[in-house]
Amino acid sequence: MHADRTTTTRFPVPVDAALRAAGWQPGRWDIKQAEIWADTLREHTSPAGHRHTVFPAAVEAWAEFGGLRITPTGPGRQIAPASLHLDPLHGLHLARTLGDLGRALGTELCPLGEETDTAALLAIDAEGRVYTIDHTGDWYVGPDIDHALATLVTGIEPARLTAG
Repeated sequence: MHADRTTTTRFPVPVDAALRAAGWQPGRWDIKQAEIWADTLREHTSPAGHRHTVFPAAVEAWAEFGGLRITPTGPGRQIAPASLHLDPLHGLHLARTLGDLGRALGTELCPLGEETDTAALLAIDAEGRVYTIDHTGDWYVGPDIDHALATLVTGIEPARLTAG
């Protein structure tokens, strides 16, 4: 379920404002940069032989939002809003971490960017769901990039993933 990518009511007002201030606009699509990131991630192998998996949901998120530095304004609703840098290369050296979490979740994960204040890694799965991984644990942020951005930018507390 994707909202129309050109509508002006796609995001809550504070999220839309933060995205536009970062350089996003409806219809933004830089597939060339997204493909460069995809190639870089595919070509990287960790010293222990771990590799990234790249899939369409990640490439689409990078094409629309990649490169943005999002700085929310105002207080968060439940927690401090997250400043974001949507660049998947923040996760270049975390192929094993993403692979392990993906296996635990029954999916595959690819890096999406970073919460710049906390260095938490943002990751997206093959279905488009978004997660953050930080020193305190693993978190489910939203069923798709739009919901995840709204959660992070408005300071809604994400759901902690529990070992199952």
